[in-house]
Amino acid sequence: MAGYVLSQFKPVSDNPDAEAVRFEIPYGTSAYQITKNLKEANLIKNNKVFYYLLLRPKYLKIFYKNYDFPDKLDFKSGMYKISPNMNYADIILLLSSGKSEYVKLSIPEGLTISKIGKILEENEICNADDFITACKNQTIVDEYNIPFNSLEGYLFPDTYYFDIKTSAEKVARKMVNNFFDKISSIDSLKDVTPEKLNEIVILASIVEREYKLKEEAPLIASVFSNRIKINMGLQSCATIEYIITEINGLPHPERILESDLKIDSPYNTYKWAGLTPGPISNPGIVALEAAANPAKTDYYFFQVIDASIGKHVFKKTFNEHKQIHVLIK
Repeated sequence: MAGYVLSQFKPVSDNPDAEAVRFEIPYGTSAYQITKNLKEANLIKNNKVFYYLLLRPKYLKIFYKNYDFPDKLDFKSGMYKISPNMNYADIILLLSSGKSEYVKLSIPEGLTISKIGKILEENEICNADDFITACKNQTIVDEYNIPFNSLEGYLFPDTYYFDIKTSAEKVARKMVNNFFDKISSIDSLKDVTPEKLNEIVILASIVEREYKLKEEAPLIASVFSNRIKINMGLQSCATIEYIITEINGLPHPERILESDLKIDSPYNTYKWAGLTPGPISNPGIVALEAAANPAKTDYYFFQVIDASIGKHVFKKTFNEHKQIHVLIK
């Protein structure tokens, strides 16, 4: 019996070269659930013994005399790297230290390179300016066959796990690789040329900044696609915001002024017809699917009718559009 109990204290593996694995502790997870997760991940032999030791540090000090344990042990949320050859004491001290191996970081849809760079810097992943420089490195851009001068539009918004102080180039590559991995699920994008894909990404980047309800994204894409076919300006306020904030480096405007619509820029879709020279944001999968497969409609106009949820109404003619505009004004 004593031999069995003692065996439960041993590491899962006695291989000194056993490969470490990622183990996440989500915020708010109970200590008991963490011990169960460790057992399910095959990182400890006995979750009941592990939990018992966690609740009674004095016994830890008996079984692991060469370790210095605090009086109170409290696991911290984060992403850790744990090897199966670690004993209970090593694991408990690691998870109580809060020294995560990785930073879990969510990048929202619709951000630009510069805004993503700020988030990365705030979370101590990499320097914002270094990230922008990496994203504008033409050698890297060309390597991915992107017919543009930056990675704008190709940085897939997602939840990532980064090491602290990761190189900016490595971060950029990870996000672009994720982009190409994710779009492989869109059948209509298979076998498209880099030039055609770039057009779709540009359209998606505009759709991303215009839609709020998922079901409306293909309809908004159809409006822009229909306008492109007849050489009609897209007239997207999102492109004006891009000029003001990203090109001119000014604060985000509270509202778009009439004078803003006259800014002389190829990104001004009120002044010029067709797509912008490059993406204006980094779109998510919803916008990308919508741009790749716009709804089949004869709509040329859309207007917000419920700003609280971002609901739009879609119309075929300018007269219909004007009537809606008057009604909701």
